[in-house]
Amino acid sequence: MIKYAVIYCRVSSLKQVKEGHGLESQDTRCREYAKLKKYEVVKAFHDEGVSGGMIDRPKMQEMLSFLKKNKKEKHAVIIDDISRLARGLEAHLELRAAIAQAGGKLESPSIEFGEDSDSRLVENLLASVSQHQRQKNAEQVKNRMRARTMNGYWVTTPPVGYRYKSISGHGKMLVRDEPLATIVQEALEGYAYGRFETKSQVKRFLETHPTYPRNNKGEVHLQRVENLLRRVTYAGYITMPEWDIHFVPAKHEAIITLETWQKIQDRLDSGAKAPVRKDLSTDFPLRGFILCDHCGKPMTSCWSRGRNSEYPYYFCDTKGCPACRKSIRREQIDADFLVLLASLCPADKLITVAKEMFRDCWEARNGNKKEESILLKAELQAIEKKEAQLLDRLLDTEDENLCAVYEGKVKELGMRKILLREKIEANNRPQQTFNEIYRTAFDFLKNPQKLWASGDIVAQKTVLKLTFSENVRYSKKEGFRTALTTCPFRFFRDFVPSRYLMVTPMGLEPMAL
Repeated sequence: MIKYAVIYCRVSSLKQVKEGHGLESQDTRCREYAKLKKYEVVKAFHDEGVSGGMIDRPKMQEMLSFLKKNKKEKHAVIIDDISRLARGLEAHLELRAAIAQAGGKLESPSIEFGEDSDSRLVENLLASVSQHQRQKNAEQVKNRMRARTMNGYWVTTPPVGYRYKSISGHGKMLVRDEPLATIVQEALEGYAYGRFETKSQVKRFLETHPTYPRNNKGEVHLQRVENLLRRVTYAGYITMPEWDIHFVPAKHEAIITLETWQKIQDRLDSGAKAPVRKDLSTDFPLRGFILCDHCGKPMTSCWSRGRNSEYPYYFCDTKGCPACRKSIRREQIDADFLVLLASLCPADKLITVAKEMFRDCWEARNGNKKEESILLKAELQAIEKKEAQLLDRLLDTEDENLCAVYEGKVKELGMRKILLREKIEANNRPQQTFNEIYRTAFDFLKNPQKLWASGDIVAQKTVLKLTFSENVRYSKKEGFRTALTTCPFRFFRDFVPSRYLMVTPMGLEPMAL
């Protein structure tokens, strides 16, 4: 005679647990059955959000351990339905045997578990039906997810920078998740256009933002940076190779353009860059940039211990150089560098003239958008015609090598078509104003010292890259040598009103006596 019983309940969805569906009703039916059989329920085991195809479940293992410890008293193991034990024939048989070996007897208000051949047949059939239902549900879910993806909706975990929001007529849809979306946009555009030379620099940039997710060590792993740079979702397209879905236009708002994403891929595929120095820090932002005036080699830096404190120095470490190991105080170099930056700042009148020149170019470019759209559409038609020809050749050829070549060409043309369509669409969209686009650029050109004074090592490296086209020599006695600046600063340097004078009314020839 069995006097005691344990109850086992399981739901496969955490949503059912949060909403209170499933576990409570299962437990109630099992207790009613135990009361009818006059069993004393000693314990209940609930597995929450666990798949029926799994065998190694936390509460199931806990229940088996309990049965083994109390094997002297045989316990009835009550389940609401055969599918609650397992949703697969193999898992069902294995768990049934484990319960019997632990000293339990499986019972249910929905089915009688007998040991004769007919009962076993019915039990196995029900377990097989449960397994079929689980597999069918999985197929239906997968098909619905694939169909929704083909319609342009993201269906899995949102990428960093996006979150789900219920929108009328769309259901759950990706929207920008600020401030992460802006951080991701800055990182992607920075890598595409050369602000960050390597993935390590992108990694350090992301780690400067406390809101960006990181691993248990408080770091952003390089593989996550790689995934970030490769994800075309940020360009407004969806690719799911496992579902044979490639470059489907997405419904959500793009963080970057497809052209920017393509630049990122070209940089990633062009080969690894030289590793960035690991000893760069806010203590010595000019390390590796300033050159020794004697040998032309990059100067290094260190902290030197004095009587009462440590002091920062730059010095040349090249053997055989006359200035080798001759220290220069960091304060002296920093002050001279600020003077150098100040000397590059153009006058307000020049900034005004440059703005007007850029504004004229901006308006002329906007005026040519219609003609540009016509040319882009013509190019798109030519590509579509060429793509059709390649597809015809692909269908006619039986050579595997030629097939691979044709497929590669078709893929390249397909990507080019997407880029052209994006450009045509961008031409038809309302553009930002001149001030919205160029305000930040002119603020930097007007005063690069402001960004340098922020103290952010990434910003300071950006100042060096945007201001100087090559490293600058430094002399301990005479300071920085003539610096070769980038094109905008050279333009302001050469465009000096005093160098461009009007011809005098008397002409060029000497005056006659």
